[in-house]
Amino acid sequence: QVQLVESGGGLVQAGGSLRLSCAASGRTFSSVAMGWFRQAPGKRREFVATINWTGVNTYYADSVKGRFTISRDNAKNTVYLQMNNLKPEDTALYYCAASQAMGITIATSYYGSWGQGTQVTVSS
Repeated sequence: QVQLVESGGGLVQAGGSLRLSCAASGRTFSSVAMGWFRQAPGKRREFVATINWTGVNTYYADSVKGRFTISRDNAKNTVYLQMNNLKPEDTALYYCAASQAMGITIATSYYGSWGQGTQVTVSS
């Protein structure tokens, strides 16, 4: 089991940037894929980005492609989400999640560990 703690959320104006971090504890972090998801009020949780266990392969939702970058540092047990050119529709609670597999996946059912979330609010 991997324990996850997100940080880095906040209030930013449209066009601004934020970098989210997710610190993981547990010996399996470096051997599993990681993902970021988000949930806006009144909406379902949605996939944002995923990265495989080595950090070589990544995949993004169309809505964030070209603006967000997921990365990981296995030596620090941390995964990041760099968010640029933020839009009001990016406002949500952002969750970090650890997959039960090594490869990238967008299906929430593959993710067995979740953080508590960090709030991102983008003002227009």
